Amino acid sequence: MSKRRVVVTGLGIVSPLGSSISTAWDGIVNGRSGVGPITRLDVSAFPVRIGAQVTGFAVEEYMSPKDVRKFDPFVPFGVASAMQAVKDSGFEVTDENSPRIGVAMGAGIGGLSTIEENTAKWLESKSPRKISPFFIPGSIINAAAGQVSIHFKLRGPNLALVTACTTSTHSIGIAARLIQYGDADIMVAGGAEMAFTPLGIGSFCQARALSQRNDEPARASRPWDRDRDGFVMAEGGGAVVLEEYAHAQARGARIYAEFAGFGMSGDAYHITAPPEDGEGARLAMTAAIRDARINPEDLHYINAHATSTELGDRAETIAIKRTLGDHARHVPVSSTKSMTGHLLGAAGVVEAIFSILAIRDGILPPTINLENPGPECDLDYVPGTARQAKVRVALSNSFGFGGTNGSLVFRALE
Repeated sequence: MSKRRVVVTGLGIVSPLGSSISTAWDGIVNGRSGVGPITRLDVSAFPVRIGAQVTGFAVEEYMSPKDVRKFDPFVPFGVASAMQAVKDSGFEVTDENSPRIGVAMGAGIGGLSTIEENTAKWLESKSPRKISPFFIPGSIINAAAGQVSIHFKLRGPNLALVTACTTSTHSIGIAARLIQYGDADIMVAGGAEMAFTPLGIGSFCQARALSQRNDEPARASRPWDRDRDGFVMAEGGGAVVLEEYAHAQARGARIYAEFAGFGMSGDAYHITAPPEDGEGARLAMTAAIRDARINPEDLHYINAHATSTELGDRAETIAIKRTLGDHARHVPVSSTKSMTGHLLGAAGVVEAIFSILAIRDGILPPTINLENPGPECDLDYVPGTARQAKVRVALSNSFGFGGTNGSLVFRALE
């Protein structure tokens, strides 16, 4: 059977640059950093005291205080993003169409805060009565997806992927395929994350993965720059509404862009590090380009995974060169993580949203803090400030621990 066309009709976000699409995109276009001192917990004992926490988020607008208490903090981020995206899309759920509408929303780590809190209660009391009855249902990976499904009464596919920092990219790709092959007409897809906890921060600190530029937080996330010293951890969530094209047309929906291609791969190499030649990334990008039925020279923009780590930044640059050949020198490539930090399991959907908005507005997001590119980092990274450009086709990359990779291609509707 031929694949059905899929389009994007709704966007939602909770991020360090703001908790609405307009405020977050304004921050990106103007090159603002969302990184600052960590205030969620006392980090005085940690070598890293900076991160990118959400701003402008009023949880009471999306969930009741009673429900907020039941769930880990990542869940409201996902629910709020989905509610924004559904409102933006304007579709209505009925008894007749609800089995054709689903959700795919995951997390890379999930309910770490709730796990730590209940573990501490047990260790202190040794009493099972101190453990919350909502511990499991409120912290498991699919808690956000489940709440979105329940809130909107969506009876279609209900999925929660977990593939580390590729999670929400995979969620979008798999959701689109469910529509392409007839399992659903509309899917709410994305991810959410909140890992600002002692174990979350401590583990990344021990791995020496995080930037320790505590005195200059706004300058800490600096992909491809020779002075980078690690990534900046972030929190938040994002969601897109994907819809079958004819279905969207029939209801007069506003269409942001068309979902064009999806590619996946595995590095089969190392638990955290990418292969030096970027082979896994190359395979994912090549698969997405092939799925989109375009040529590499058709790409106008790449939103890179680029976390601000030496190995990852260099490997992705090499992978882009291997994928695009000579065209790599002519494609703008930027990292919005330079402004948002790394949202882990929610990174992919947030960056997909920025790629879609780049198509809509003809604006290339900048890479801030890129002052002296490191060795082998020699592409057009849109340093410093945003740039006006015609963007018809954009690719967004995500790579995760365990060697899991995903790439998405979006294009202007034709």
